[in-house]
This record gives sequence, C-alpha cells and structure tokens, in this order.
Amino acid sequence: MQAKSAIGAVADEDFLRARFYGLMAALLAAPPPEELLKRIAALKPDPTPLGSALGELALAAMASDPDGVADEFQALFIGVTGGELVPYASWYLTGFLQEKPLAALRDDMARLGVERSPGVSEPEDHAASLFEIMQGLITGLFERPLSLVEQRDFYAAHMERWMPRFLADLEKAESARFYRAVGRVGHIFLDIETQAFAMVD
Repeated sequence: MQAKSAIGAVADEDFLRARFYGLMAALLAAPPPEELLKRIAALKPDPTPLGSALGELALAAMASDPDGVADEFQALFIGVTGGELVPYASWYLTGFLQEKPLAALRDDMARLGVERSPGVSEPEDHAASLFEIMQGLITGLFERPLSLVEQRDFYAAHMERWMPRFLADLEKAESARFYRAVGRVGHIFLDIETQAFAMVD
C-alpha cells in the first residue's frame, strides 16, 4: 500500500500490534529473504500461547533456508496451475476471485485514504495486503492512526470472517513446513485481536 503521510504517534502496545501485522504482511507477500529469516530465528519464546508460537516460528526459521522457503511459497500460493491455497477474501467468502468483498474493500480503502502501491498486480483483498493495511491504519501510515472502534470495524468487515480460516488452512497445508508455523502465529495473533476488539465500545 502507498503511504500518504508520516507515521503518527501511537501507544507502545499498538506499535507492537502493528509490528505483528507487518510481519504477517511481509511473510505472506513474498518468500522471506535470508536477513528476515535470521531475525525470525532470533525470536525468543515466552510462556504465552503467542510466545510459544513465536518460538516454534523461530525454530522453523532456523531449520529453513531462503531457497527452500521460496519453493514452499511457490507451492503454497503460486504453483504452475495455482497454489495449494488461494489467499484472497473473495475466494474464501464467495468461492470466486474479484467479487463483492474486493469491491467493498476498495470502497473502504478510498474512504480511508489507502492507495494501492504502484506496480502491484495482486487484488487488494490478498491476505498480505490486508495485514499491511491494518498495520498502516494502526500507525497512521495513510492518513492518521485510527481509533480502536475504526480499526475494529475495518477488521470485522474485511478480515474476521475469513482470515482465521485461511490461516488454519495454512497450518495444515500439505506443502507447508516453515509456513505452518507462520499460520500458527497469525492464527493465535488474530484470536487475540478478535477477543480484544469484542471488548471495544
């Protein structure tokens, strides 16, 4: 997504949330380069479910190399005739690509001042794009940091109904090794987000 303004001041906990969204966006947009794999491998676990999942992701990164993860990414999301998974909201919600969920997302993007990045060919309802948009809405990358109510409304409209299912599918995908751990981290993180948003008035 294309930035329109500088990142606004956000609370520490929201900045941490934004970093999780950004990590998921990066890992779902393209195979991670060696430097990112090294940074992920250095993550330390903690006793929480999310911390434990991050520890599993770190171990998966240690056991992976960029070429192997690139092959895995190809098999999962691209393939010769299509990948094992189809990471689009329209697909999960309607069974077809570029349907009403994409149109609704584009309407909200225009309203919120979110512009598609030049040269990007993927429809905006790709999983990576939605994680990236949420990161920007939290930090104010596009216009201003959104309130929790506004974040909740965007999340409920464009992620909550399908993204957990996609991440669950990623966890059990036949081609997934490193990405199984990615799916686990994303799934637990979104469980936390869903529960937190449910308490927002």
